[in-house]
Amino acid sequence: MRIIILTALLVSLHVSLIAKDYNVLDYGAKGDGVTKDTKAVQLAIDTAAKNGGGKVIIPAGKKVVIGTIFLKDFITLHIENGAVLLGSPNIEDYSDKTHKNMYKNEPHMDRCLIYANEVKSIAIEGYGTIDGNGHPNNFNNKTGRPMLIRLMNSKDIHLRDVTIINPAAWTSAFLYCNEINVDGIKIHSRVNHNGDGLDFDGCSNVRVSNSSFNTSDDSICLQASQPNIPCKNIVVTNCTFESKWAGMRIGLLSRGNFESVTVSNCTFSNIDDSGLKIQMNEGGEMKNMVFSNLIMKNVPRPIFMTFAQQKACVDAPEEMYPMKAMHNFIFKNMVIDNSQIDKNSALFITGITGHYIENIILKDIQMTVSGGGTEKDAQKNDIKEYTLDVLDGWWPEFHLVGTLPSYGVYARHVKGLYLENIHLKTVSNDKRFPIIFNDVIDAEVHNIFTNRKRVSEKEIIKN
Repeated sequence: MRIIILTALLVSLHVSLIAKDYNVLDYGAKGDGVTKDTKAVQLAIDTAAKNGGGKVIIPAGKKVVIGTIFLKDFITLHIENGAVLLGSPNIEDYSDKTHKNMYKNEPHMDRCLIYANEVKSIAIEGYGTIDGNGHPNNFNNKTGRPMLIRLMNSKDIHLRDVTIINPAAWTSAFLYCNEINVDGIKIHSRVNHNGDGLDFDGCSNVRVSNSSFNTSDDSICLQASQPNIPCKNIVVTNCTFESKWAGMRIGLLSRGNFESVTVSNCTFSNIDDSGLKIQMNEGGEMKNMVFSNLIMKNVPRPIFMTFAQQKACVDAPEEMYPMKAMHNFIFKNMVIDNSQIDKNSALFITGITGHYIENIILKDIQMTVSGGGTEKDAQKNDIKEYTLDVLDGWWPEFHLVGTLPSYGVYARHVKGLYLENIHLKTVSNDKRFPIIFNDVIDAEVHNIFTNRKRVSEKEIIKN
């Protein structure tokens, strides 16, 4: 019995030594909201790492100001409830050794506040707040606008419970990482431009759940900047989105492949551009995605899909990318209320001539629109293609097309399109057609209704 008790005490002592907490105040941090505590926080991280890992504590009631810090293996950065980890307002406090932003023409976003490269088993957690302090009077395109978090080539990453606010640019960039779990966080990024929420570039096995986003740019973005590193096995569920641009964007930065993505049980509201913005244009392949059980309110383009050619990556070659494939998408169980916005509300899916988006199912969708489309709108037949001359070096955005001749679904250059149980409602009279197919091959349409009346074949335009 004595041997058992002694062994248990030794094990307990060993665990307590390994699982030590490292309060940044013990390493020289002032936590007064004014003093730069970067060195103290980094010393706590380095000390924990030397001892095999541990929890670095930003204590409750303190406001700890930092420039760039570097996370290491087995480190948990814990921001206690009532604590604030505050970014320095001075760009000189941000390291230039934090890789770079992967989008072209945006080197002003190369720096970041929290950085890690080739680390394993790290976490950022707690009920406290990370405040990027990214107000325009601190950071602009000339001074540089640091991202808040950038993690690269790392695995076993946890982001839990924290509130993240006021980044000067993107809130986060995860590059070429594996096994990421994001749960219960809140992101509010409205104080500056390009305020993306979570950006996953070439990442695999990603789970995002129970989180809320209010962003000045895409709330969640899936990317693939390297041709040989896919973005795959992504699950997003139980989240709420508000955004000045897109709720979820998949693609654009798309040199690599995308596959196996599910988005479910989410709400999208007051989004200026698109709910689901899915764009393939840099030579990769995109396939096998399901979007289900979604509520959208005041979202002009609940689904906006494009297949085109354009360079987005900072490392893009001189020659334009080939077009590979974009196929196998299911959208089902959606309720959309766009009764309070203008007439530019529709599901818009378009490839370009000779390059089709393939195998799309739209099923069990209710959509209310404000109406107001005119006879002139209905007769519009000069819908621009997203060709290189039209894009003129930039992205395939809706404004290049303008008002569509359909208020429900407009599909162009698609092979294999199946619509079932689609219910459309117009608040005011709309002279446009509910559904238009332009160069759509192998389309099936079943149980389409507008204002509770079944849509006849002659009301579906097929060009």
